[in-house]
Amino acid sequence: MPSRLALGTVQFGLDYGVANRDGRPALDEVARILEAAAESGIDTLDTAIAYGESEARLGAIGVAGWKIVTKLPAAPADCTDLAGWVVAEVEASLRRLRVDRVHAVLLHRPEQLLGTSGPELIVGLQRLKNDGLAAKTGVSIYAPDELDALFAMSKPDLVQSPLSLFDHRLLRSGWIERLGARGVEVHTRSAFLQGLLLLDASARPAYFNRWQPLWQAWDDWLRATRLSPLQACVRYALSVGGSDRVVVGVDSVAQLRQIVAASEEGAIPPPAWPDIDDADLLNPAHWKLS
Repeated sequence: MPSRLALGTVQFGLDYGVANRDGRPALDEVARILEAAAESGIDTLDTAIAYGESEARLGAIGVAGWKIVTKLPAAPADCTDLAGWVVAEVEASLRRLRVDRVHAVLLHRPEQLLGTSGPELIVGLQRLKNDGLAAKTGVSIYAPDELDALFAMSKPDLVQSPLSLFDHRLLRSGWIERLGARGVEVHTRSAFLQGLLLLDASARPAYFNRWQPLWQAWDDWLRATRLSPLQACVRYALSVGGSDRVVVGVDSVAQLRQIVAASEEGAIPPPAWPDIDDADLLNPAHWKLS
């Protein structure tokens, strides 16, 4: 049975993550990560056109046989043929990946569906499926409240959303149940909040000091449960019903093996602390680290 884990690949193409101190792993290490992931039953890769050299490096290693999810960047404002742009961007992705088709193509900026370009973007996404370039299309969101308006435009086949021990919005909104009821595939990401939840207090950037009571509650809960941050994050994300894949990123085979080991240890209930809705904490795009 395939693992519910999916391998995120942004680290393969960019120096990514608040906890990343070593930059991108070497290509041979990426190849070893992919091999170890496949041996662990992981069958899905999550990438994007905006992830630097990620697609090209995956293609150089060889990813035929993987279920690949990639994402389109923001559509250019001056484009006169957005449907054609969608197809051309994905065809270029396929060449970099050296595959004939992908499992899914997502919009990285789904709010564009709500503007004047929305209908043409929908035409382009449908053309991907009609032409056999993607089995599914969908959206990558930052918060589930985006889905109310997006579903009024078009039903996605796949939705990717943040979900973590700090971020329960997908559950509280009821959207995870609604997506399942409508036959939508659900992938969750940010289980480690871009690595923030794995950092020791001494390594946490000063920007996050304003949430000190939350960090104290987090540390107290970890001590009480005798869980490492990684174990807690992985086991919670996999405990959430209605999620088809949990996307995790790694920099090394050792990290991957830790995550796989944690995934086999069973579900845990979340801590009993107040719901967190502060986008300045939950959305890395809001972080001011310098």
